[in-house]
Amino acid sequence: MPTFTTYDGTELAYHVRGNGEPLVCLPGGAMRASVYLGDLGGLAAGRRLILLDLRGTGDSAIPADESTYRVDHQVADVEALRVHLGLERMDLLAHSAGGNLVQLYAAAHPERVRRTVLVTPTAWAVDLPVTTEQRLAGARGRAGTELYDRAIEAYAGILDGVDTDEAWELAVPLFYGRWDDAARAHWAAGEQEQNEKAAAAYAGPGAFDPPATRAGLRRVAGEVLVLAGGLDFNPCPDLAGRLAELFPRGVADVQAGAGHFPWLDDAEWFSARVERFLASGR
Repeated sequence: MPTFTTYDGTELAYHVRGNGEPLVCLPGGAMRASVYLGDLGGLAAGRRLILLDLRGTGDSAIPADESTYRVDHQVADVEALRVHLGLERMDLLAHSAGGNLVQLYAAAHPERVRRTVLVTPTAWAVDLPVTTEQRLAGARGRAGTELYDRAIEAYAGILDGVDTDEAWELAVPLFYGRWDDAARAHWAAGEQEQNEKAAAAYAGPGAFDPPATRAGLRRVAGEVLVLAGGLDFNPCPDLAGRLAELFPRGVADVQAGAGHFPWLDDAEWFSARVERFLASGR
């Protein structure tokens, strides 16, 4: 397992899967160990995936100053990884909350970014939050069976403040395109893979300056793909399109039938779409 030392002396780990051109991959969660990304639906067949364990997650060390879990402090970790890998410019992929880290990194270091893939990203960094109404509308689009009707009821309760383990167990099928054995195992592993203290600090007060980040993203010359799941509501496809528009060469696409983890729902489609973009920018 390779490691490197970042700006404040914290030792960070990353995992390498596959061969080919490197693709630096940043996990979501927030602050979930990168293991849940797997090989991203077979993307490792043509790419060398560099899966970073963010500080305090997976095989990376806990920092001496835990205030550095805040996402803006982690921009320097991504830059330290680039230097460690000896890359002049990087291809980047980020999932979910990790999208905010990439948005901040790209705004701060636009010259270091080649092509970027944002997979079902949140966009707090540019002040594009998902509203309660959007979440409920997306969830209610899956009504019609006992499984999803119960999930929708539980999720509505969570959004109304009934945030219990029992409610989440009922609501979780909404986050996957298919609620099968693979999805159940993926969800069950999440509790052990996430640093909850770090997650609480990730988007803490002072983490974001949306006007400055938006201005920085306008200087990103590389192509950007924002990939939404057709069944996802965090973000919904419309919000993914609005995020793509903040980049000079941004494009949005939607994976039909996919939830928040689209490489699990149709691995072949997902890996082919991402590889095509990385190869051609389209």
